[in-house]
Amino acid sequence: MSLHNFKTTIYTALIILTSACGNSAKEQVSSKEELLSNEVSLTAEQVIKAGIATDSVKIQSVSSSVKVSGKIDVPPQNMVSVSAPMSGFLRSTKLLPGMHLNKGEVIAVMEDQQYIQLQQDYLTTRYELEFSEKEYNRQKELSASKAVSDKVYEQARSTYLTQKTQLMALGEKLKLIGINPLALNESSISGSIRIVSPINGYVSSVKVNIGKYIQSSEILFELVNPEDIHLNMTVFEKDIRHLSIGQKVKAFTNSDPAKIYPCEIILIGQDVSADRHIEVHCHFEKYDRSLIPGMYMNAIIESEAEMAEVIEESAIVSYAGKSYCFIELSKGAYKMVEVQTGLKQGSKLELLNPEAVKPYPIVTKGAYTLLMKLKNVEE
Repeated sequence: MSLHNFKTTIYTALIILTSACGNSAKEQVSSKEELLSNEVSLTAEQVIKAGIATDSVKIQSVSSSVKVSGKIDVPPQNMVSVSAPMSGFLRSTKLLPGMHLNKGEVIAVMEDQQYIQLQQDYLTTRYELEFSEKEYNRQKELSASKAVSDKVYEQARSTYLTQKTQLMALGEKLKLIGINPLALNESSISGSIRIVSPINGYVSSVKVNIGKYIQSSEILFELVNPEDIHLNMTVFEKDIRHLSIGQKVKAFTNSDPAKIYPCEIILIGQDVSADRHIEVHCHFEKYDRSLIPGMYMNAIIESEAEMAEVIEESAIVSYAGKSYCFIELSKGAYKMVEVQTGLKQGSKLELLNPEAVKPYPIVTKGAYTLLMKLKNVEE
């Protein structure tokens, strides 16, 4: 082999060796970084000094109370918007927000010339119908004896049926504005109509004033029947699995937390909001007039007992907005794993992903010391 070829071979070997060493070093660094990201080691002396203690996952019955908040709401069928059946001027009303009303109570009086015209048209049509009916019956007898042509009979019949239909239509319009057509006569014609409350309840809002001309589509008052009010609560997504229809709820106000209002869950929403909440509706077992729609309340929901895998609360550490615990890989070697927790029972926390820590012992004392050690190593 020539000197030139020998030098070339040596140079090539050096390049291959250097490259191999470089890749090995990179792999070691990468492995070390991965190790440092979730594993930490202590000497026997450090373990004793940190007071490290371990325990295993336990199975026990857990139940807890879920604290929630919400506000008193009214179902749509218990909210009534009152409008005028026909346009007119508001002559009088005594309503103020918060007033109590009884069903059938007069809440407003309206007046307009068209009310008079409608009653006049009804009475005129009724009188004309009486004449048309007599004429129709007369022509019917004559037609049966062939004393008149069929054309005359059909015309009398058409006039009678048309006026009969018109009278029925006018009568229904009178009913809409609160006038009994059967009791109407020429001496009882009035230019005003009365609007009555359709429910027992309270005045929520008054949207008009006396003297204003009201269109038939315009809302005059908002009424509320509070006897079917319910509590609309917002519950965290993670707690919803502990709730069920019919479950009992204890509600109370901020001003008087000692007074409990028993409720029962009647509906659990199926949509999750952007902030991970779900609406839960509860019905009050007994109506209380002190509970006003829109009022904010707090509540406690007692969850039913269930068997679950639990760990000590002291085993959980929080870091970067997540929950972790340390498992013991071997004596003095620990690994940080992410966990999800549920209900709390005394010093125990329900573990929702027990497979993440099994079958290793879990650090129940000194977990934060390991976290500090791990962070310092990373830095």
